[in-house]
Amino acid sequence: MTTLHSSLGPNPRLVRMFLIEKRIEEGSLEGQVKRVHYDIITGENRQDESYLEKNPLGTIPTLELDDGTCLTESWPICEYIEELHPDPNLFGETAAERAEVRKWARLFDQEVVVPMTMGFRAGAGRPMFEPRMSVVSPEAGAELSAISDEKWRYFDTVLGDSNHFALGRFTFADLLVFCFANFGFTVGWKLPEGTRNLARFVDHHNGRESAKVWQDTE
Repeated sequence: MTTLHSSLGPNPRLVRMFLIEKRIEEGSLEGQVKRVHYDIITGENRQDESYLEKNPLGTIPTLELDDGTCLTESWPICEYIEELHPDPNLFGETAAERAEVRKWARLFDQEVVVPMTMGFRAGAGRPMFEPRMSVVSPEAGAELSAISDEKWRYFDTVLGDSNHFALGRFTFADLLVFCFANFGFTVGWKLPEGTRNLARFVDHHNGRESAKVWQDTE
């Protein structure tokens, strides 16, 4: 049985949205997908010894295959699912298309996700994260958040009048941006000033069936 070890947060919900976009419901991937939820607020994922045996870093999500293989990190998990279920395609159909989608996904991951998450852990999320992992100083956290906001504005400019970052259609790159915007909203963050294109983008994709995972209470 394939098991998705999941929780709140942008990365596990990215995988859940990806499965829905691929029209894969629980119970249909390689026979069946069982979703196990962990309470990351209490740090259950970093205390459960059986989970740490599967993923020693304690991060979520992890996709545990029926042969016991454990895949970690949301991006590789999504690419694994894409290879098994190429239709509908979310990474591109040709080598050039895949490079284009990965380009925007990597840029966003490096330029926005890294400073955004590190800034959150050092600032508003400090009471939860400081006892569990190394975090930068509050001052450095504020600087990282400012860097992230600057890059959000860059992506707003890149987006322009479109609702897609690559290929003129919905891809993994769009999904990644959408999930981290919604993550921010859940912790009291707002899109920086001057990002009307991104506000429209988020509003547009909130209408997707898969976006319901951001309304779920777990």
